[in-house]
Amino acid sequence: MIRPLSIGFSPYPNDTFVFHAMVAGEVVIPGFSVTPWLADLEALHARAFGRDPLAVTKLSVHAFAHVADRYMPLRVGAVVGRGCGPVVVARTGGALRDLVGRRVAIPGRFTTAHLMLRMFGPLMLEVVPMRLEDIVPAVAEGRVDAGVVTHEGCFTYADHGLAEVADLGALWEADTKLPLPLAVVAVRRAPGNPPAEVLESALRASILAARARPDASAAYVRMHAQEMDREACRRRIALYVNDYSLELGPEGEAAVAEMLARGASVGILPRAAWPS
Repeated sequence: MIRPLSIGFSPYPNDTFVFHAMVAGEVVIPGFSVTPWLADLEALHARAFGRDPLAVTKLSVHAFAHVADRYMPLRVGAVVGRGCGPVVVARTGGALRDLVGRRVAIPGRFTTAHLMLRMFGPLMLEVVPMRLEDIVPAVAEGRVDAGVVTHEGCFTYADHGLAEVADLGALWEADTKLPLPLAVVAVRRAPGNPPAEVLESALRASILAARARPDASAAYVRMHAQEMDREACRRRIALYVNDYSLELGPEGEAAVAEMLARGASVGILPRAAWPS
């Protein structure tokens, strides 16, 4: 008997690249057929927090901490890397200390970008959640004083007349000597779902298939990334799909564990330990 397996991920190129071979049926999870559910991270978080959780889903490290009792993180498919932001930007630059009492746009309350702003920024500021693509225009037009940008925004904010306030990823790397953990894939702790090791094997095979034959996933990637040109898609995949995606390894696991511990120490996260 073949059962449906709901898998949630974003429509951004790194995720569609990673999951394409599974969605297309090129990589099979024995006993299951994949039913994809594509949405931005905050919508994925809402499903994980709510009454209709997905069996498998992408989650920010921030969000994962809040559902660690319900979801088991996988050691494959994570977004971990170096030199990948997030970056705080403003119209006139400045420093993090200048944000006291200011309105700062964030790409969602449960994003790791927000968590890092709370770790490294001043305590007294007002966060304004909005869609990622709306942050740079909101800062440029003066609707907010600053914004935390990720992904393509880290490369394009200067084109809109904005200046860097702080590279939160660089601050993390300098302080911890670890890569920056942004997101993980997790499976719901529920009877009938595939074991973590089965999903990890399938995810790894899907990533390797996409790497071996990038043209096979190109149309799927482009279909869901209509606002991005080919170079932006390529750059995003190259940045966020790396060796940590294939296997977190000791350094990647240490990075996630450190993010969870630091988030708890500043009172933003519950005390969720990385599983041993």
